[in-house]
Amino acid sequence: MTTPEFSVVIPVYNEEENLPELIDRCFTVCRGSGRDFEIIFVDDGSRDASRAMLLAAADRHAEIITIILNRNYGQHAAVFAGLERSKGEIVITLDADLQNPPEEIPNLLRAMDEGVDVVGTARENRQDSFFRRIASSVVNRMVRQATGVMMHDYGCMLRAYRRPIVQAMLQCSERSTFIPILANSFAGSTAEIPVRHARREKGQSKYSLLKLISLQYDLLTSMSTFPLRLLSFFGAVISLCGIAFGVLLILLRIFYGDSWAAEGVFTLFALLFVFIGAQFIGLGLLGEYIGRIYHDVRSRPRYFIHEIRGAEDATPQPQ
Repeated sequence: MTTPEFSVVIPVYNEEENLPELIDRCFTVCRGSGRDFEIIFVDDGSRDASRAMLLAAADRHAEIITIILNRNYGQHAAVFAGLERSKGEIVITLDADLQNPPEEIPNLLRAMDEGVDVVGTARENRQDSFFRRIASSVVNRMVRQATGVMMHDYGCMLRAYRRPIVQAMLQCSERSTFIPILANSFAGSTAEIPVRHARREKGQSKYSLLKLISLQYDLLTSMSTFPLRLLSFFGAVISLCGIAFGVLLILLRIFYGDSWAAEGVFTLFALLFVFIGAQFIGLGLLGEYIGRIYHDVRSRPRYFIHEIRGAEDATPQPQ
């Protein structure tokens, strides 16, 4: 098999209902591009029939590579497993839920032909819940402020990367990574194109409300130290408010005596709770960063591969 011009990396977790259509549509689109390609499916510890279906697809098609992880490591770890074994000069990532149509792949390839390092996408007419749209809007705004890269939709996995950017990402050893932001930190030039977005027709989203909140928190703390600076700012504001309130208490006591607020007992309790809450928030943020340092120092692998099938077992690219 010749070296492909582009690779498509698709993480899969319990998507047996979508896989037949996904494989067929991806294969049709990639063949229609007129370029050499490979499609890399990474099974992230699925518990349904996804694993068997992906292995069978790799047996049927020389262009399909299936990577089986021994358990669930998360979407971004699975994508890294696919990136490490991709060979294309251009690498496109895509979700397996068919909400981002594979038919958008040619549009990303045309945008990459302009010579940019990274092509992001912005989902038009999003079919997600109101909560997800609001949370995504807030996080995207914070990411733009922190990175200085004015992309509007960092949550969309349908993106394209040039080979040097992929190689640079693979050299990063931190455990908590958000691939779109990491790629933009190495990119010399970026572009963003609009893409269609469809409602999930089969299967269920793997992100519950709790997981979405955890993901947003993980994203915010993984890309910068802004939360720590924000904490210092709030600490200063709380301190100034405490001083101002203390002066107000003194004035009220002088003019109205000590009976106006149960001799100040409840006021003192309120102040105490405010400061205790601020301390716990600060400790939680510090603990989050210390925990990341702990995981990075241990340098454990992001994932463990159980099996690879297809394209001569997909020998990893040298880094």
